[in-house]
Amino acid sequence: MQRLHAPVLLSGNDAVALAVKQSDVDVVAAYPITPQTTIVEKLSKYVADGELRARFISVESEHSALSACVGAAAAGARCFTATSSQGLALMHEVMYIAAGMRVPVVMAVANRTLSAPINIHCDHSDIMGSRDSGWVQIFCENVQEAYSRVIQAFRLAEDSRVQLPVAVNLDGFTLSHCYEAVQPLEDEDVRGYLPRRRRVVLDYESPVTMGGLSLPNTYFEIKLEQARALESSKHVFREVVKAYPGEKDGLDVVDVYNPGASVKAVCLGSTAGTLRHVAKTYGFDVGVVNVKLFRPFPREEVLAALSEAGLVAVFDRALSPGAAANPLTSDVKALLYDAGLRKPVWTVVYGLGGRDLTTAVVRKLLEELVEAAYAGRQEARTVYLREVAAW
Repeated sequence: MQRLHAPVLLSGNDAVALAVKQSDVDVVAAYPITPQTTIVEKLSKYVADGELRARFISVESEHSALSACVGAAAAGARCFTATSSQGLALMHEVMYIAAGMRVPVVMAVANRTLSAPINIHCDHSDIMGSRDSGWVQIFCENVQEAYSRVIQAFRLAEDSRVQLPVAVNLDGFTLSHCYEAVQPLEDEDVRGYLPRRRRVVLDYESPVTMGGLSLPNTYFEIKLEQARALESSKHVFREVVKAYPGEKDGLDVVDVYNPGASVKAVCLGSTAGTLRHVAKTYGFDVGVVNVKLFRPFPREEVLAALSEAGLVAVFDRALSPGAAANPLTSDVKALLYDAGLRKPVWTVVYGLGGRDLTTAVVRKLLEELVEAAYAGRQEARTVYLREVAAW
């Protein structure tokens, strides 16, 4: 039985901070960067006011923030950090270390573009640069989901079948700074959902090696084991969602709107709400496939959602310069190819540097997609949604 507080108005960053507080973390290591800064500011206030009994470590860089979490998690602490953009890029080295050492750190990423030129607004370039680091990676559509996913992330990361770090992604400013009604769980329900599990830690009485030297005769096997753990985390993720004492609708690995549509739009994050709204409002026969669990990529579920589609449009909020395809498109095309399905795939590049994806632009694009599908046009295309709304 779920027990919820009355709805409260929270920004995405405040919702994340509340979820971390309720998750009874031991260590928060933090360095400020827009647009995640208010997450760790709120947590520092919780600690200072005695509402959260945790060690708050102010460090000199994001590299050190994640390094502190790796060390604390190796000693058995429940750890959290948050970052964005250049901060995530500075953590890149340590992200591989955290995954390779199998420490269950949870990190919120308020997605923001990378410099240069300097831009503080949203796109997915930051996390796409680390998509192969071995972390579980979750994308959130709204503020309520950001709250729920952080709590779920701790249970997922600490599961003995996973033992991997988890990144919870929320679109910078679009979610991090916008306010929505959120129904938090009761504190005791969160504590009951997140028991302290026994796991391998650094201990003088039971010594283990973590992150030591590995020569060619062992490294291959260690990395394969790590990759298998990441693959198996999809099934654990579903168990974690099923056990969650709050609302579960729309929290599966993939959320599909209008599954019978001949045109399917695949996306990550808050964009799904815009696509669904336009499709519903203007009566477009377009399905929306919102990928919630990006790593490990949910192959079977995405394939099932796309197998009957006549035309697929993949929305990428990042570029892979010089690559054969942009990040999400690359995954979708590889999936279809391996399944022997030759479907036309449009790459839709949008929202770089925080450029708004307006309903007018989406309506125009969906009209074009439906027309192309109806006419049986089979060509692949790349579309750049560059229309600028008035400032």
